[in-house]
Amino acid sequence: MLVGVGLGPGDPDLMTIKAVETLKRADIIFVPGRLASDLVEPYGTPHILEFPMTRDKDILQSHWEHNADKVAEYARDELAAFGLIGDPNFFSTFTHLSRIIKLRHPGILIETIPGISSITAFASRTNISIDTSFTVSDGSLVNDRIILKARQPKKIVETLRLEGFSDFILGQRLFSDSEEIITNTDDMPDRGDYFSIIHARKQRD
Repeated sequence: MLVGVGLGPGDPDLMTIKAVETLKRADIIFVPGRLASDLVEPYGTPHILEFPMTRDKDILQSHWEHNADKVAEYARDELAAFGLIGDPNFFSTFTHLSRIIKLRHPGILIETIPGISSITAFASRTNISIDTSFTVSDGSLVNDRIILKARQPKKIVETLRLEGFSDFILGQRLFSDSEEIITNTDDMPDRGDYFSIIHARKQRD
Protein backbone atom coordinates (compact mmCIF):
# COMPACT_ATOMS: atom_id res chain seq x y z
CA MET A 1 0.00 0.00 0.00
CA LEU A 2 1.15 3.52 -0.81
CA VAL A 3 0.03 6.56 1.17
CA GLY A 4 0.69 10.12 0.04
CA VAL A 5 1.20 12.11 3.23
CA GLY A 6 0.65 15.86 3.19
CA LEU A 7 3.23 17.47 5.49
CA GLY A 8 1.81 20.99 5.37
CA PRO A 9 3.64 24.20 4.48
CA GLY A 10 6.90 23.42 6.29
CA ASP A 11 6.18 24.11 9.96
CA PRO A 12 6.35 20.80 11.89
CA ASP A 13 3.62 22.07 14.24
CA LEU A 14 1.23 22.21 11.26
CA MET A 15 1.49 18.51 10.46
CA THR A 16 -1.68 16.55 11.23
CA ILE A 17 -1.84 13.84 13.87
CA LYS A 18 -2.82 11.32 11.20
CA ALA A 19 0.19 12.27 9.08
CA VAL A 20 2.55 11.74 12.02
CA GLU A 21 0.94 8.43 12.97
CA THR A 22 1.21 7.17 9.39
CA LEU A 23 4.88 8.11 9.17
CA LYS A 24 5.54 6.22 12.40
CA ARG A 25 3.76 3.10 11.10
CA ALA A 26 5.28 3.12 7.63
CA ASP A 27 7.78 0.42 6.70
CA ILE A 28 9.55 2.88 4.41
CA ILE A 29 9.20 6.62 3.77
CA PHE A 30 10.02 8.37 0.50
CA VAL A 31 10.33 12.14 0.07
CA PRO A 32 11.03 14.41 -2.94
CA GLY A 33 13.46 16.79 -1.28
CA ARG A 34 15.36 18.09 1.76
CA LEU A 35 12.57 20.18 3.30
CA ALA A 36 10.21 17.20 3.35
CA SER A 37 13.07 15.03 4.62
CA ASP A 38 13.65 17.32 7.60
CA LEU A 39 9.97 17.14 8.57
CA VAL A 40 9.92 13.35 8.32
CA GLU A 41 13.15 12.60 10.20
CA PRO A 42 11.65 12.72 13.74
CA TYR A 43 9.31 9.85 12.80
CA GLY A 44 11.32 7.66 10.44
CA THR A 45 14.22 7.43 8.01
CA PRO A 46 13.45 9.40 4.83
CA HIS A 47 14.63 8.15 1.45
CA ILE A 48 15.04 11.06 -0.97
CA LEU A 49 14.02 10.43 -4.57
CA GLU A 50 15.48 12.58 -7.33
CA PHE A 51 13.03 14.59 -9.44
CA PRO A 52 15.14 16.83 -11.74
CA MET A 53 14.01 20.37 -12.50
CA THR A 54 14.02 20.19 -16.30
CA ARG A 55 11.60 20.57 -19.19
CA ASP A 56 13.14 17.69 -21.12
CA LYS A 57 10.20 15.27 -21.29
CA ASP A 58 12.37 12.22 -21.93
CA ILE A 59 14.54 12.87 -18.87
CA LEU A 60 11.49 13.57 -16.72
CA GLN A 61 9.68 10.44 -17.89
CA SER A 62 12.74 8.32 -17.22
CA HIS A 63 12.98 9.58 -13.63
CA TRP A 64 9.23 9.29 -13.03
CA GLU A 65 9.20 5.68 -14.18
CA HIS A 66 12.35 4.79 -12.22
CA ASN A 67 10.94 6.32 -9.02
CA ALA A 68 7.53 4.77 -9.57
CA ASP A 69 9.06 1.31 -9.94
CA LYS A 70 11.20 1.82 -6.83
CA VAL A 71 8.25 2.92 -4.69
CA ALA A 72 6.05 0.13 -6.07
CA GLU A 73 8.65 -2.46 -5.11
CA TYR A 74 7.93 -1.73 -1.44
CA ALA A 75 4.29 -0.66 -1.69
CA ARG A 76 3.28 -3.99 -3.16
CA ASP A 77 3.73 -5.87 0.12
CA GLU A 78 4.49 -3.18 2.72
CA LEU A 79 3.22 0.20 3.91
CA ALA A 80 5.11 2.81 1.92
CA ALA A 81 4.61 6.50 2.69
CA PHE A 82 5.47 9.39 0.41
CA GLY A 83 5.77 12.60 2.42
CA LEU A 84 5.59 15.92 0.63
CA ILE A 85 5.17 19.61 1.37
CA GLY A 86 1.57 20.84 1.13
CA ASP A 87 -1.21 18.51 0.07
CA PRO A 88 -0.70 15.35 -2.04
CA ASN A 89 -3.67 16.00 -4.34
CA PHE A 90 -3.08 19.61 -5.38
CA PHE A 91 -0.25 20.50 -7.78
CA SER A 92 1.99 17.88 -6.21
CA THR A 93 4.78 15.49 -7.09
CA PHE A 94 2.66 12.69 -5.69
CA THR A 95 -0.07 13.26 -8.29
CA HIS A 96 2.34 12.44 -11.13
CA LEU A 97 3.99 9.58 -9.25
CA SER A 98 0.73 7.87 -8.33
CA ARG A 99 -0.60 8.19 -11.89
CA ILE A 100 2.43 6.31 -13.25
CA ILE A 101 2.21 3.67 -10.52
CA LYS A 102 -1.46 3.07 -11.39
CA LEU A 103 -0.44 2.49 -15.01
CA ARG A 104 2.64 0.35 -14.38
CA HIS A 105 1.58 -1.37 -11.15
CA PRO A 106 -2.25 -1.38 -11.13
CA GLY A 107 -2.59 -3.78 -8.19
CA ILE A 108 -1.19 -1.35 -5.60
CA LEU A 109 -3.67 0.37 -3.29
CA ILE A 110 -3.08 4.14 -3.10
CA GLU A 111 -4.50 6.53 -0.52
CA THR A 112 -3.74 10.09 0.59
CA ILE A 113 -3.71 12.05 3.82
CA PRO A 114 -4.51 15.73 3.28
CA GLY A 115 -2.15 18.41 4.47
CA ILE A 116 -2.42 22.17 4.84
CA SER A 117 -1.98 23.43 1.27
CA SER A 118 -0.04 26.44 0.03
CA ILE A 119 -3.36 28.19 -0.64
CA THR A 120 -4.63 28.07 2.94
CA ALA A 121 -1.12 28.63 4.33
CA PHE A 122 -0.80 31.76 2.18
CA ALA A 123 -4.12 33.12 3.46
CA SER A 124 -3.00 32.58 7.04
CA ARG A 125 0.45 34.16 6.71
CA THR A 126 -0.79 37.16 4.72
CA ASN A 127 -3.81 37.64 6.99
CA ILE A 128 -6.40 37.60 4.21
CA SER A 129 -9.90 36.17 4.33
CA ILE A 130 -11.86 35.01 1.30
CA ASP A 131 -15.62 34.52 1.38
CA THR A 132 -16.43 34.74 -2.33
CA SER A 133 -15.51 32.49 -5.26
CA PHE A 134 -11.88 32.62 -6.41
CA THR A 135 -9.64 31.11 -9.07
CA VAL A 136 -6.45 29.11 -8.51
CA SER A 137 -4.20 28.72 -11.54
CA ASP A 138 -0.70 27.60 -12.45
CA GLY A 139 -1.12 28.94 -15.96
CA SER A 140 -2.41 25.71 -17.49
CA LEU A 141 -5.85 25.14 -19.01
CA VAL A 142 -8.77 24.98 -16.60
CA ASN A 143 -10.10 21.41 -16.66
CA ASP A 144 -11.42 21.18 -13.11
CA ARG A 145 -13.98 23.01 -11.02
CA ILE A 146 -14.88 22.63 -7.35
CA ILE A 147 -18.27 23.78 -6.07
CA LEU A 148 -18.62 24.24 -2.31
CA LYS A 149 -21.94 24.04 -0.47
CA ALA A 150 -23.50 22.12 -3.34
CA ARG A 151 -27.09 22.25 -2.11
CA GLN A 152 -28.55 21.33 -5.52
CA PRO A 153 -26.24 18.62 -6.87
CA LYS A 154 -28.36 17.45 -9.81
CA LYS A 155 -28.96 20.98 -11.06
CA ILE A 156 -25.27 21.85 -10.69
CA VAL A 157 -24.24 18.80 -12.72
CA GLU A 158 -26.73 19.63 -15.46
CA THR A 159 -25.43 23.21 -15.66
CA LEU A 160 -21.77 22.18 -15.76
CA ARG A 161 -22.43 19.66 -18.52
CA LEU A 162 -23.43 22.59 -20.73
CA GLU A 163 -19.98 24.10 -20.07
CA GLY A 164 -18.19 20.96 -21.25
CA PHE A 165 -17.62 19.15 -17.95
CA SER A 166 -18.24 15.40 -18.08
CA ASP A 167 -16.96 13.72 -14.91
CA PHE A 168 -18.45 14.50 -11.52
CA ILE A 169 -17.95 13.47 -7.87
CA LEU A 170 -20.15 14.57 -4.98
CA GLY A 171 -18.75 14.38 -1.46
CA GLN A 172 -20.88 15.12 1.59
CA ARG A 173 -19.86 15.37 5.26
CA LEU A 174 -16.35 14.14 4.41
CA PHE A 175 -14.32 12.40 7.13
CA SER A 176 -17.41 12.16 9.36
CA ASP A 177 -19.35 9.05 10.40
CA SER A 178 -22.05 9.95 7.86
CA GLU A 179 -19.68 10.55 4.93
CA GLU A 180 -21.17 10.03 1.48
CA ILE A 181 -19.36 9.96 -1.86
CA ILE A 182 -21.31 9.68 -5.13
CA THR A 183 -19.54 9.13 -8.45
CA ASN A 184 -22.48 8.00 -10.61
CA THR A 185 -24.17 11.08 -12.05
CA ASP A 186 -27.48 9.20 -12.27
CA ASP A 187 -27.44 8.99 -8.46
CA MET A 188 -26.95 12.71 -7.87
CA PRO A 189 -29.68 13.89 -5.49
CA ASP A 190 -31.86 16.95 -6.00
CA ARG A 191 -30.90 18.25 -2.56
CA GLY A 192 -27.45 18.23 -1.01
CA ASP A 193 -25.98 18.77 2.42
CA TYR A 194 -24.54 22.12 3.53
CA PHE A 195 -21.19 20.34 3.97
CA SER A 196 -21.02 19.14 0.38
CA ILE A 197 -18.58 19.54 -2.50
CA ILE A 198 -18.86 18.71 -6.19
CA HIS A 199 -15.76 18.16 -8.29
CA ALA A 200 -16.26 18.49 -12.05
CA ARG A 201 -13.66 17.64 -14.70
CA LYS A 202 -13.44 18.05 -18.45
CA GLN A 203 -12.05 15.18 -20.45
CA ARG A 204 -8.50 15.97 -21.53
CA ASP A 205 -7.42 15.60 -25.13
